[in-house]
Amino acid sequence: MRTLSSVVGTQHELHERFGGVVPEIACRAHIEAILPVTHQALDEAGVSPGDLSAVAVTTTPGLIGSLLIGVTAAKALSWSLGLPLLAVNHLHAHIYCVWLDGRSPPLPAVSLVVSGGHTSLFLTEGPLAHAYLGGTVDDAAGEAFDKVANILKLGYPGGPAIEEAARTGNPRAVDFPRSWLGAAAADFSFSGVKTAVLYHCLGQNASKEDIENASYSPQFVADVAASFQEAVVDVLVKKTCDTAERHHVGSIIVGGGVAANARLRERLAAEARSRGLELYLAPKRLCTDNAAMTAGIGCHLLAEGRQAPLSVEAAP
Repeated sequence: MRTLSSVVGTQHELHERFGGVVPEIACRAHIEAILPVTHQALDEAGVSPGDLSAVAVTTTPGLIGSLLIGVTAAKALSWSLGLPLLAVNHLHAHIYCVWLDGRSPPLPAVSLVVSGGHTSLFLTEGPLAHAYLGGTVDDAAGEAFDKVANILKLGYPGGPAIEEAARTGNPRAVDFPRSWLGAAAADFSFSGVKTAVLYHCLGQNASKEDIENASYSPQFVADVAASFQEAVVDVLVKKTCDTAERHHVGSIIVGGGVAANARLRERLAAEARSRGLELYLAPKRLCTDNAAMTAGIGCHLLAEGRQAPLSVEAAP
């Protein structure tokens, strides 16, 4: 499979002042960007709408407003061109990024999707076959990164900002809690560690104004960032590898925006190697949301004749 074009319209500047994604702003920007991005993708691929074989679109999960905009646009394109409509699960598409990199991991595998809105584990038996094993019960890992970056006044998006600050920090400076939720649990919880960072920085009665007016030394920020990052990585690595062993699989697949984190990639590689597990990481260029991963899943859906009706609905 060859990717002819993959155009991404980012909204980082729009959400930076809020320290996270604001759904209404995201939806408005999505409306403004969807047609220009579509035209640019076609131009870069050197094709016209008449050259297309199908239209693939993410229908779940995600922000419902943005999903509705994408699904509506895809339905209109599908209907007007008489093309099959293909409904794609966003999390499954993140897993597929490994295949887009030209690799075929041994199956079955345990797949970790770790991003701003989702932290989930799946038992993967094929590009379209994913059984849900567990996920976040509160904040996703990426959401926790954004909130802690906001506390430390590091800006948005939080993941790259925390990673950069942590480079000069001591990951053992602060012993932040790790939430395990039971030895055999495949679920995650990152709300506690986020709150622990807030308490460590500003105390238990901190107000919004306290966060906005806070001032820290560079070393304090680096140490807190490194200690927080290590706490999150500890949980992600151990739970993923434990789940793989519990399901007797020999390989792990990892995708999603947080999968670009260098410390997570390093720790996963070391732990997988020590347990005799094969690790397949999505390439960094495909970790964040992109159209290529949706189109890739769409190719498999089309090959299997799994066309969605025009009545298909978006689901958060």
